[in-house]
Amino acid sequence: MAGQEQDLAGKTVVVTGASSGIGAEAAAKLVARGATVAVVGRSPERTAEVAQRVGAEAFLADFARFDEVRKLAEQLLDRYERIDVLANNAGGAWAKRTVTDDGNELTFQVNHLSPFLLTALLRERLGQSRARVINTSSMTYRMAKLNLDTVNAATGSFNQMGAYAASKLANILFTRELARRTEGTGLVTAAFHPGAVATHVYDNAPLGLGALIRSPLSRPFFIRPDKGADPLVHLATVADGESINGKYFHRFKEEAPSNKQAVDLDFAQRLWTMSEQITGLASNSTE
Repeated sequence: MAGQEQDLAGKTVVVTGASSGIGAEAAAKLVARGATVAVVGRSPERTAEVAQRVGAEAFLADFARFDEVRKLAEQLLDRYERIDVLANNAGGAWAKRTVTDDGNELTFQVNHLSPFLLTALLRERLGQSRARVINTSSMTYRMAKLNLDTVNAATGSFNQMGAYAASKLANILFTRELARRTEGTGLVTAAFHPGAVATHVYDNAPLGLGALIRSPLSRPFFIRPDKGADPLVHLATVADGESINGKYFHRFKEEAPSNKQAVDLDFAQRLWTMSEQITGLASNSTE
């Protein structure tokens, strides 16, 4: 997916999940292209280190807590008069079902509900800036079965990969529905699979696989985070924003979603309504 890049000088980019991995690498690349970059992370030490190293500004938020997401939105709105790119990159996978203080299944909250909430809280500013919302998804969405009655349940059977895949399918549905609701406003949104990247997202994998994946032994099978960041940077900078709007990319190649749920408009709307209710947002969103 080749194309001219837009100039990022004078533009502001927010990258979540930027204390390591793809987010940290993307932040560095975007700063190098002239953007003012806000790096958002959960770890104070790692987030501050990345911000200092790449020349960005550090913001802290744990996406397992809605109150911290709301505080983050307030801080970003106070700090930046415009937000030109929001990269919803924060995410994770957990081996056991965990219920957050907000009463949600942890994987679903961190990977979908909190990015949904942050985007909604910033939406007016994003609209004013004719911004881009870039969502880090995963090819695991292909195998996902998203059941709105059970995906956020506090009890019941739980499978780490199934929960992760469902949340990544939710990222694609969110992208498509956001594009539909903002059509004609200038806001552009896209989702992408970065490739099989050796990052901390695997830290909670069983049998110590996380450390193995990030070790040199995994290099024949996993790309490094700097390569995984390239599709994010491309979608944030490609000149023709309308060419990517509402679409999903497998790295740089547009992919027609193979999971039937991913193209179900009614299902996307139901997920949106459910997400508004869970996050406490007003239900009278502008269509």
